[in-house]
Amino acid sequence: MKSVLAGKNAFITGASGGLGKEIAINLAFLGANIFLVAGKNSKAVDDLRDLLRERHPGQKFFSSIFDFSNSPGLEDLGKKSEDILGNIDILINCAGVFPVGPIEEITLQDLENCFQVNLIAPFVLSKYFCSNMKKSKWGRIVNIGSSSAYAGFPNTAAYCASKHALLGFSRSLFHEFKRFGVRCISVSPGSIKTEMGKNVIGQDYDTFIEPKELAETIGNLMAADGNMILEEVRINRMFVQ
Repeated sequence: MKSVLAGKNAFITGASGGLGKEIAINLAFLGANIFLVAGKNSKAVDDLRDLLRERHPGQKFFSSIFDFSNSPGLEDLGKKSEDILGNIDILINCAGVFPVGPIEEITLQDLENCFQVNLIAPFVLSKYFCSNMKKSKWGRIVNIGSSSAYAGFPNTAAYCASKHALLGFSRSLFHEFKRFGVRCISVSPGSIKTEMGKNVIGQDYDTFIEPKELAETIGNLMAADGNMILEEVRINRMFVQ
């Protein structure tokens, strides 16, 4: 059966690897056109774009690099994606940073950068894209949170604070947008088998969530299009050590 996401235009941050890459692969499989954004690795995101073009020749895929510490430039990037694809129907805020260390070692610059990427970028992009979503009475905004949005852990004060803030932001958008047919979903997984996940201290990496499985779950969440509406989803590991 054809997915409700087929033919929709998606904008994905953090698309160069890990979870963002798997979300892009799954969304392409479901028929979406995608504007891929990565913070650093231009080769990885360009390679992903080329792979998706090869697999899905009837769809549109474009890639871009962006410094997420430059929040004002995000609106220009949003406009660029619209110039290429048309109105954006799906926004996936997946880009994230994960500073690790005791608070004495976390600088104010570390904290500011963490909030720029993990909170301010989703805020700016949601603000930019929501108008056309509301006009069309259809949209998806997915904010990739973390189990750290619901708890505090040693040596991750900046990260936990940013994810708590993102959860509050997502909860507000859920109530603000749903009457317009725009669904804001907060997805908060436990530790994932990504490069970022390797920085998690004191846990067994082999027990971490597979990015592909998580991406497919997120695709299913976005495809829900009836009277049921999802606000926030917590995804845990089978075995936590």
